Amino acid sequence: MKFHAIQTGTVAVKQSQQQGSRGDGPVRLLNTMLDPNWTEPLPIYAWVIEHPEGLIVIDTGETARTSERGYLPWWHPYFKLGMKASVRPEEEIGPQLQVLGLAPREVRWLVMTHLHTDHAGGLCHFPDSEILVSRTEYEQAAGYRGQLRGYLSNHWPVWFAPRLIQYRPEPVGPFPESYSLTEAGDVLLVPTQGHTAGHLSVLVRLADRTILFAGDTSYTDQMMLDQIVDGVSLNRQVARQSLSRIRDYVERFPTVYLPSHDPESGERLAAQKITLPERHRVEESRVQ
Repeated sequence: MKFHAIQTGTVAVKQSQQQGSRGDGPVRLLNTMLDPNWTEPLPIYAWVIEHPEGLIVIDTGETARTSERGYLPWWHPYFKLGMKASVRPEEEIGPQLQVLGLAPREVRWLVMTHLHTDHAGGLCHFPDSEILVSRTEYEQAAGYRGQLRGYLSNHWPVWFAPRLIQYRPEPVGPFPESYSLTEAGDVLLVPTQGHTAGHLSVLVRLADRTILFAGDTSYTDQMMLDQIVDGVSLNRQVARQSLSRIRDYVERFPTVYLPSHDPESGERLAAQKITLPERHRVEESRVQ
C-alpha cells in the first residue's frame, strides 16, 4: 500500500476550539465563539490510500468557494466562529490527485470521518465514487437542522447519496464495534464520536503498525495523549470516551496517529512515525 497526505489549504480557528473550552453543550460552543484568540493557520488534510482492492480517499478537504461572499450565511455557526479558511482552486483535492497521477474517477471508496465543510467541501470531485458516512452523521448533517448544527448540506452535490454504514459488533482493541471496508479486513472504520455525533476514524492495519486516520478527534497527537476535548464537542463525556479508546489503542499497538489539522501529520505519515505515550518514550530513551 502507498499513502499520500493532501493538504487542501489552511484554516485558523479559535484557540479554545483547538484546546478546549468551558461548559458543556451550547454553552461550550458559545464560549468558543467568544474567544478573541486565534491559532496560526492549520493544515486541512485529506488522505489517499493506494490499496490493492482499489483507491481509497479519506475526507475531501475544503473548497476554494469557502471564501466567496455568502457561502457561509451570516447565521451559520462557522460564520459566527469566524473560521478563516484559505484554499486556492489548485489546492482542492481534485487537482491535487491529478498531480499525483491519480484521477478522482478512479477512487473506489471515499470515506468521510464527518461532514463539516473543511472535510466535505470537495465532495463535488467524486461523483463516481462510493461514499461512506456513518448513519448518525448523515442524519445529523442533512437538511436545515443540519445547517443549524454547523453543516453545509445546502452545498452538497445533488447526486450525493452516501452509503450509510452500520457498525458490526466486532471489537477492534478497545473499540467495541467496527466496519470492515476491505475484503482483506485491513481497513476498518471505528466510531469516534465527540467532535460530531457521528464522527468515525479509519484504521489501516499493516504487518507491524496501524495507521489511524483520526479526523478531528483531536488537533494534535499530544492533545490526544493529554485527552483534551476540543471546544466544539458538545458532549465532553462522549468525546473523552473516544479519546480514551484511541489512547488505549495507541498504548497497545504501534500506531501512526494522524489528526486532520495537526501540522506534523503529513511528515508523520511520510516517516511512518509511531505516536508514543509518555511512559513509552521514557522506556525508549532508557534503551537508547
